[in-house]
Amino acid sequence: MSKWDCIIVGSGPAGLGAAFELTDIKPDFKILIIDREKFSTGGLRNDCKMNFTFPIGFPAEYWDSETADYYLDKVMKILNPPVMNKYRLDIYQKRAEKLHAKLLTVSQAHLGTDGGLRLIKELVAELEKRSVEFSLGEEVTDIDYDRKMLVSRQREMEYDNLIIAPGRKGFKFLQDVMNKLGISYNDNIVDIGIRVETREDLYPIVKDYYDPKFYFPEKVRTFCTNSNAAYVVQEKYISNDGIEYFSVNGHAWSDPAKANKLVNFALLKTIKLTQPVASGQKFAEILGLQANLCGGGRPLMQRVGDFRMGKRSFKDTFNNDLYDFSPTLSGCTPGDISLIMPYKILKSIWMSMKLLDTITPGILHPSTIMYYPEIKMYANKPEFLDRFFQAKKNLYLIGDGAGTSRGITGAWASGIRAAEGVLESLKSGA
Repeated sequence: MSKWDCIIVGSGPAGLGAAFELTDIKPDFKILIIDREKFSTGGLRNDCKMNFTFPIGFPAEYWDSETADYYLDKVMKILNPPVMNKYRLDIYQKRAEKLHAKLLTVSQAHLGTDGGLRLIKELVAELEKRSVEFSLGEEVTDIDYDRKMLVSRQREMEYDNLIIAPGRKGFKFLQDVMNKLGISYNDNIVDIGIRVETREDLYPIVKDYYDPKFYFPEKVRTFCTNSNAAYVVQEKYISNDGIEYFSVNGHAWSDPAKANKLVNFALLKTIKLTQPVASGQKFAEILGLQANLCGGGRPLMQRVGDFRMGKRSFKDTFNNDLYDFSPTLSGCTPGDISLIMPYKILKSIWMSMKLLDTITPGILHPSTIMYYPEIKMYANKPEFLDRFFQAKKNLYLIGDGAGTSRGITGAWASGIRAAEGVLESLKSGA
């Protein structure tokens, strides 16, 4: 059995950020990064869009503008992002303001899925030069907190400090850990919505602003826009009862050979469950399972033209008449989203689509596809002991799965803060 100064569970941006900070200050620190996937995971791998402007990616409970800006500067020095230009924002912003909506100006970089994979290889190679050990494809099965022991199916691992950064897909794993260790938390917030797919010329703002951040009334926002070589994908989730279901997501490639001149983005409504406080994860699971039930085990898709006429979509809907592009997620089931999606959520999202079509006309073309469900479960809210995201002595919870971030840069920043906590404990002898 080996012992490490710090074990990091999760190889996404939060875990990588912690490892870089620790090795910057303590080059001799013995670090293990462990992940159940056979490759380094997280937002860097899927499209790799990075936002460098507060408050995007920084939950207000844990960050203010001054703090976020300080850490964003540190993040930029490592990631060295190619920041993209933006044009004509004043036109879109004025239109949005007239409709009581808002378009945020955000400093962005976009590498695409292929560019993200290259970046991950570079980051991992640099950490390996610093003697950080990676164990990919090894799943953590238990934590013996009293003995400072991490357990997998292969071995036991001893540590002085433990950083858990499982990301959104590790939402349930993190809850299991917190339940076992008696860490109080809330998970009453969740984002539910659709992914919109259409031709690039019907959403021309992406030529001026790659990932436009629109905020609409009733807590609806655009999220994760992809264009030019853009594709909708499905993601597998497992419910608490062990039932498999799928949500949708989107990504894009930087390789011009993959260009399809399409665009996709999410429209998400934030739901906060109160009185009594209920689990957002369970609420989202029920909606996801219900959608997949009606989709024959797959997500649903519906053309805007059918939706506006109160009709479900059929396979024949996706023809070469008005509907002049094929869905990139062809495995989806044509159907009726209004039959499945809760009315209050659907009403808010449809209103936002109409506002968006006024700001940048075209999105409500009959050919536009609405995919459902898109679910973001990253709102665990643990009770922390300090500003370093320490939940128990020498145990840190960070990243999107722990609710300390919402995206690559915020996750990386939370990793730096956790690393600072580890270093601070060394100074104090804790």
